[in-house]
Amino acid sequence: MGDIVVVRHGQTEWSASGRHTSRTDIDLTPEGEDRARGLSRAFVTAAFVAVVSSPRKRAQRTAELAGLTVTQVDADVAEWDYGSYEGLTSAEIRAERPDWDLWTDGCPDGESPEHVTDRLDRFLARLAPMLVLGDVAVVSHGHASRALASRWIGEPVSFGARLSLDTATISILGHEHDCQSIRTWNSTVH
Repeated sequence: MGDIVVVRHGQTEWSASGRHTSRTDIDLTPEGEDRARGLSRAFVTAAFVAVVSSPRKRAQRTAELAGLTVTQVDADVAEWDYGSYEGLTSAEIRAERPDWDLWTDGCPDGESPEHVTDRLDRFLARLAPMLVLGDVAVVSHGHASRALASRWIGEPVSFGARLSLDTATISILGHEHDCQSIRTWNSTVH
């Protein structure tokens, strides 16, 4: 059984400033591009049966700079849709909703935790036949990747709140004996 190699995209202006970025399609910063290029060292000998990317250009550009050839673009690994909170920081949101929590509340005019659960479970079900053939790389985003890891190990997406994830990092979702596990998390190759 193959592993899922999760790649978080490189830094953008908004990720650097803590702004929630889902549908807004912005470029990587120069530092984000450099760090994405640095990921290529981890993939020198890697062989993937598929490389799946979010449709956002920051994810696809990260894949390109890391030396990964995207074989499939899948909206189910796009970032959590922040709806009305797009472009805001958590501090700005909490100034108006002090007890707001993305992981349990979701976003008005965006996605709920249940919606994110449904789409990531759907994605993992589509990935299962590929994993029989070998490793699959998934180039995605911060909250979506944290939620994906949570669902992989059978936890609710809210478990993702406990998984810090930096830009331009690699994480590996695999198996420990017969159990799905998080084998590597938030690894840098810089």
